[in-house]
Amino acid sequence: MSLSARLDRLPLSRPHYALLLIGGLGYTFDGMDSAVVAFLLPDVREVFSLSAVQLGMVASSAPFGFLFGAFLAGYLGDKLGRKAVMMYALALYATASLVAAMSWNFEVFLVARILAGLGAGAESAIIAPFLSEFVPSYKRGWFLGALAGFFSFGFVGAALIGRFVVPVFPDGWRWAQVITFIPIVMLLWWRRSLPESPRFLMNAGRQAEAEKVVKTFEDRVLSATGKDLPPVDPNHAVEPEPEKFSLGKAIKFLWGPQMWRITSVTWLIWFVITFSYYGFFSWIPTLLISKGLTVTTSFTFSLYIYLAQIPGYFSAAWVNEKLDRKYTIAIYLIGSAISAFWLSSMSDPVWITAAGIALSFFLNGTYAGVYAYTPEVYPTWLRATGVGLSSSFGRVGSITAPLLIGIFAAQWGFVGVFGMTTAVLAIGVICTLLFAVRTKGRSLEDITMEEIKGKEGVRA
Repeated sequence: MSLSARLDRLPLSRPHYALLLIGGLGYTFDGMDSAVVAFLLPDVREVFSLSAVQLGMVASSAPFGFLFGAFLAGYLGDKLGRKAVMMYALALYATASLVAAMSWNFEVFLVARILAGLGAGAESAIIAPFLSEFVPSYKRGWFLGALAGFFSFGFVGAALIGRFVVPVFPDGWRWAQVITFIPIVMLLWWRRSLPESPRFLMNAGRQAEAEKVVKTFEDRVLSATGKDLPPVDPNHAVEPEPEKFSLGKAIKFLWGPQMWRITSVTWLIWFVITFSYYGFFSWIPTLLISKGLTVTTSFTFSLYIYLAQIPGYFSAAWVNEKLDRKYTIAIYLIGSAISAFWLSSMSDPVWITAAGIALSFFLNGTYAGVYAYTPEVYPTWLRATGVGLSSSFGRVGSITAPLLIGIFAAQWGFVGVFGMTTAVLAIGVICTLLFAVRTKGRSLEDITMEEIKGKEGVRA
């Protein structure tokens, strides 16, 4: 009886929800770190007497760290295991946040923000593939979409910090980053509670350890449900033979004849959504202020926009299972494009906020589809690397977006900024509908076997 088949037959229950909470809290603080910088910029500019170029460097610092963090997490996650990468990434992110809070000059602050981004990027890239390897196929789309939804709580938390901490307390920008240090206490919980992924262990040839993890998980599900476990599906795809990992081999496989289409469209989706997302959320407080709002009122309106993330994520998690991940991504990208076009034609701050709420809803719903889709289309032996590289490529968008939007805002104003965003989103819709694969209700092993034909021919 294959271990993956045993995992896929389990009913979703308390042990799964415990993993969802553990991973979700990690995403909450990752989201908070991503969002809080927008509320620090006005004070940081004044404290360190920053030029416009230096301010742009601060805005791009965490996404720059995210890029390398996601890449390293993917590589190390496939090489060494998922659990250790998650814990070290959390420790780096929290420690760097504390250093940023105590920074005495611009250079220290900038380096600390890059390192915090590196830790957060590593964590965000490893959690989804890790949890995807525990969740039964019939609920994986909802589960991973809901997992991504925890990012929204972090953004709302950042908006609350921006509204009630940064402008209220002396050195509020420092205290904001002390708050983002708090998740360091989760390390003790994670170390005791998290098992290693059994699919990773099987691929690493550690069969006895994988068997122990699956048996323990089955026992916990039995205890939680009080019912006998369902029978194993006799038609479940067989587990692939263990595949030795190397980075060169993984990249050759990802861009080989069987995978290049999946890889290219996945990278493109990540770029489109991340470019649009960071371009919008990094600049919305500044753009609102330029329309005549005070800083405090701007931050309040930003809070409403961030709150729209919550229904965006969780509605898309539901759509993930009702339709398919690719259609979830396409539908929410279309909604994002329409909202961005609407936003480009508004001049009144209230209507800008209303359009911003719609754009926030749909952009974040797209992420719920992307975070569910990406781990599904890569085989176990390079799943973390596949997710990490996709996320890293997306971070190129998050680095360039604030800079390009600054140029577009100067040349063409509000209309140019969100007109460009609309065009980028439209490209993402077309490519998703034409080239993304369907994954709903299929085991990870089945997706690998059916969508990646001829895999044997590219093995070293």
